[in-house]
Amino acid sequence: MFASAIYLRLMMRGIFSLLKLLAANPGDLRKLKERSEASGERYVRPPRRYELPSYDPVMKIIPSRRRYLRPTRFCNPYTPQVMALANSLGAHRLPPRQYAKAAFAFAKEKLYLEICPLDGVDQTLERGAGTCFHLISVFIALCRAAGIPARYKMFSTTMIQAWRSALVDQDPMVKKWYDSLGYFMIEGEGEAFVDGRWTVAHVGPTAERQASAGLPITRFGEDALGLWFFAVPGTLMIMESIPLGLGRGSRFLQRIAPGSLERVNLGVLAQSEAGLKVLEAAGGVEAYDRQVRVAMGPEVPTLDLEEKKGIVFAE
Repeated sequence: MFASAIYLRLMMRGIFSLLKLLAANPGDLRKLKERSEASGERYVRPPRRYELPSYDPVMKIIPSRRRYLRPTRFCNPYTPQVMALANSLGAHRLPPRQYAKAAFAFAKEKLYLEICPLDGVDQTLERGAGTCFHLISVFIALCRAAGIPARYKMFSTTMIQAWRSALVDQDPMVKKWYDSLGYFMIEGEGEAFVDGRWTVAHVGPTAERQASAGLPITRFGEDALGLWFFAVPGTLMIMESIPLGLGRGSRFLQRIAPGSLERVNLGVLAQSEAGLKVLEAAGGVEAYDRQVRVAMGPEVPTLDLEEKKGIVFAE
């Protein structure tokens, strides 16, 4: 099945699930909107972790209209913010793999996870935070600005309990929706074409968030699938662009469920704070990662995807 057909099926199922849930529990709509004043907690975005470099028109950026290099929905690699940052990271100076690793490290560790409506990569960089799709788009835009083809890998997911506790169980309505469908959440990763092959880049979690769940610190080329996310069979999609409707859906959720989204964001902050303590106790990020990988045993598995009319796992 083509990626667009899979996506349409998932979105229709998610919308139907939400409408059915609200019809059966009309009082829950008020709970979706209620913010967190009762608990005394309000979400406040942490300070941005970086200074954006200034754009200079002489920076070496070569616009392209080729597939996986051209601008796409919410992902324009040729905005001043992206071009300036790409230049500062070594675009067109570093070897492709080395640069892709630098782009990966920035998108993964310098941006905060925040559930908010989808918007452009320039706005994400100005804000310093966004959803996993904001962060993936930053990685993809940085790669495309450097002439490295990059794309989205999307899937409907189930997740390990430690991840679910921070992202789903923080809000009763989100939990109820997740449980009613089982896998309404669409997750994603980036992929960059370096050294003749597509290499995965999972940029959603910072080191402290992974430490809070006892997970290794993801490296460029390591997949989240099979480790803390599990793709529902038949839902894997390879796309050049964020699909139509995902942005509108994110704005709709912000409008009807600001309280629920705030509680999820508070849960993400709590997860990060807990992870910082774990990293400190372990002696830092590298020491923690070494300890976890030794305890896990074999190397974290990777998955190769073969692009045909349908998306299949390689045998």
